[in-house]
This record gives sequence, C-alpha cells and structure tokens, in this order.
Amino acid sequence: MNETQSEADIARMEKFHAKFVELKRELAKTIVGQEAMIDEVLTAVFARGHVLLTGVPGLAKTLLVRTIAETMQLDFKRVQFTPDLMPADVTGTEILDEDRVTGKHVFRFVKGPVFTNILLADEINRTPPKTQAALLEAMQERFVTVGGESHPLGNPFFVLATQNPIEQEGTYPLPEAQLDRFLFNVKVDYPSREEECEIIRRTTGESGEKSNVVFTAEEILELQDLIRRIPAADYVIEYAADFVRATRPKSPEAPEFIKELVSWGAGPRAGMSLVTAAKARAVLQGRAYATLADVKWASLPVLRHRIAATFNAEAAGVTTDDIVLRLLNHLRTSEEIDV
Repeated sequence: MNETQSEADIARMEKFHAKFVELKRELAKTIVGQEAMIDEVLTAVFARGHVLLTGVPGLAKTLLVRTIAETMQLDFKRVQFTPDLMPADVTGTEILDEDRVTGKHVFRFVKGPVFTNILLADEINRTPPKTQAALLEAMQERFVTVGGESHPLGNPFFVLATQNPIEQEGTYPLPEAQLDRFLFNVKVDYPSREEECEIIRRTTGESGEKSNVVFTAEEILELQDLIRRIPAADYVIEYAADFVRATRPKSPEAPEFIKELVSWGAGPRAGMSLVTAAKARAVLQGRAYATLADVKWASLPVLRHRIAATFNAEAAGVTTDDIVLRLLNHLRTSEEIDV
C-alpha cells in the first residue's frame, strides 16, 4: 500500500467512524439500551458475517434487525422457522409455467425470502435439519442451487438468526457445522431497571422518532473491503491462533482445565473470525490497525458457540462463557491491552 492509498484509507476510516457513531445514535431512537448487543451485531455485519442472537422473547432482537435494515436502506425479509417449514419455503422453488408465445411448458424459478440483503431467521432451532441445511449453503457460498442451477444472492447479504435458550422442547439444535458459519453468537440480556422503565414509557405512549438512513449498500460494501485491507500484526494473528488452539483438549497448547472442561474445541474458522472481527472493531473505532484488545473483545461472541463443555462441566454449572473467560486470563501477555 503506497502513501497516497494509506492517506485515502485513513480518510475513509474517519468517515466511517463518524457514520458508525451516527448509526448508533439513530438506533437509540428505537432501541433502548442493549449497547453491547448493538456493537456486536453491527461489527459482525460490517465484517461480512452472520449473527446468532440468543435470548428470551421480548428483548428487541427482531426490532433491532428491522431497524438496522431501515438505517442501512437494505431489503429485509423475516422467516418464522417452524417444524413444518420446507427448504423451498426459504430458498425458492421451480414451478411449471406456460410460455405464452410458444405455448410450451417450461420451468421457472421463483425466488424465496433468502433473496434479500438481511434475512431474519426467527427461532432457527425450531425447524428440521433439512431446512437448516438449505440455509447453510446460502450462508457459506452466498448462492442457492435449485434444479442444478445456481442463483447468486444479494450483496450485501446477512443472516441474523434468533433462538430461545429456554424452551428446548420441540427444537432441533443447530449442528456444529452450521453454528461455525455464524461469525458471532450474541447473548441478549435483560435490560436494567431504568432501561425497562424507558421501554414501557416509549411503547405505551406516542410513537417515537423514526430512525434515519445512515449507510447505503454501496458504503457497506466499501467498508467491508476496507476492513479486509487493514493490517493485523503478526503477534495479533499468533495470539488469535494460540487462543483457538488452546481450546482443543488434545492440543499440546491446551492448559489442564481445558482438558477437564472441554470435550471439543474450536476449528481454524474461529481464528479467522477473531482476526476479522478485530479488524472490523478497529475500523469502527477509528483505528487503522487491529490490536490484542480487539481480539479479546471478540473472544466471547466468536468462541462461545464453537466449543463444547464436558458433561462434568455442565453438571457443575460451568458455561462456555466461563471457559473462554478463564482461558482469556490464562493467555494474558505483557503486550496485551486491557479492555
């Protein structure tokens, strides 16, 4: 990268940092609190990743996704995942149509709701594996294959999926291969007392302000490209790799408590996700480089769905978050910046 390009990229970072601050301000007109959730979801979106939102009903998950689509002027579709949902209900299907000119019958592809910019997969764990798998190709390859023909999806394209961690009866837990396709697993917590009072005040009174458009699709693609180009120092990449390798019980880098508490660890995609998310956070914070602090910040949403606790750990009430935080302290280095 030459000096002129560097100056141009720095100017773009300053512009996008200002727009990111403005975007959060616009979202705050509709969403009360939930700042951590908003930061994580937006970081994943700009990093070109998909997000799994885990939380009980009524915590504004759907409202956040809809409002993000409005502030970014993106097409938005919502699919309620149910046990009777078929793959074609998501991807689309071929129908037999008559050509009015020739009179011949031909197959015509009718696009499903996945052909959009933001797809909200509501309660994704309530649909059978064959429908979950149909979404997997779209998430990974960003196209849909029907009848031997591939159909590219929109650009940008994000899947923001929700699942309820409490009601597990009649659900189909997502397989590890599909969980790995989500850049972040974002935990959505209850609001504080003050935030809950404000939510009640807003929703039972007059209609509030409408959020304005801040980003366009073209600017999102430009920002995604910029995030890919910013550097991450070798020690940042090595730290991310060591972090991921330390989650694997059979790895020589794994500490003893990992061998006791973890049945299987994260794969290489986790390391790529840590660095990509760290770069995205750096740009959104107005910095031209990723740091160890950025990797630390991304560790929980990146790793909590990519490692599995042993039966003994679950019986003792140890969660994957507890394991990641313990590992985070174990891997502390002298160069690391506290966040």
